[in-house]
Amino acid sequence: MATAPSGADPLPSWNDGANKQRIVEFVKAVTTEGGKDYVAPGDRIATFDNDGTLWLEYPLYTQVRFVFDRIRQLAPQHPEWREKEPYKSVIAGDIKGAMASGEKGLFEMLLVAQSGTTTEEFAELSRQWVLASKDARFKRPYNELTYQPMQEVLKYMRANGFKTFIVSGGSVEFMRGFTQDTYGIPNEQVIGTRQKLAFEVKDGKPMVMMLPQLDSNDDKQGKPINIAAIIGKRPIAAFGNSDGDFQMLQWTTAGSGKRLGMLVHHDDAAREYAYDRDSSIGHLAEGLNQYQAMGWGLISMKNDWKTIFPAPK
Repeated sequence: MATAPSGADPLPSWNDGANKQRIVEFVKAVTTEGGKDYVAPGDRIATFDNDGTLWLEYPLYTQVRFVFDRIRQLAPQHPEWREKEPYKSVIAGDIKGAMASGEKGLFEMLLVAQSGTTTEEFAELSRQWVLASKDARFKRPYNELTYQPMQEVLKYMRANGFKTFIVSGGSVEFMRGFTQDTYGIPNEQVIGTRQKLAFEVKDGKPMVMMLPQLDSNDDKQGKPINIAAIIGKRPIAAFGNSDGDFQMLQWTTAGSGKRLGMLVHHDDAAREYAYDRDSSIGHLAEGLNQYQAMGWGLISMKNDWKTIFPAPK
């Protein structure tokens, strides 16, 4: 039977309504032994996008901010960058100019910024940056800008025998620097965009090095493909917020038995941001067009959530 960690309201930061009820009823249905929708604990798998679903992503993806900081940090070793775009714009602090390079330019900088170290060294770089860097608007570290209602969903599901995975377009090595401390999700349950790795032995020490080459882009159709390859099971619940999550929710909810698909809709400009169809960050159009036909829930940050972020520490 479904339980809340405290034995009380499992989702106290949610307003009562159809979306809160949908989550609670789903968890109750799949955990009630003898019920027609019962799912054995080993098959209770829930996947969550990270950016815009679990933490702040607007007006610039958090990992892109990290990459820009790394480019500026590495710039003294690369004097040629001062005359080469998009590095030139990043060094000058021209975010608009840097973003004009598009996805191709961003991926190039990401691979450069996230190579030449071991996986362990890079995870520590990520962890330290997330702790030290503060968002310009909210004046808080990014690990404090997670969505309190979604943190409650993660804990509620785990309390009811679910294994929770992050499946994000963000770099897997970047996310592994903070997901355990921030969400209680261990490294082996983090799936993301991967760059190629190489095994090396230096000075008698074996290590795994990060290379400036893309291995797998964990976005759109890449999400169900990587879930199938890495987890080996179709989830029974999936949460996202953009069209990059569409195929993950589509594949999850097409399975047999009771399923749950939920999209977080950023519609609260006062407490966070409002964006969807016209945004290049967290673009949500296909999901808005089809969520009802797909049987998914559309979570309104404005109406469904009593609070957005946890109280400052």
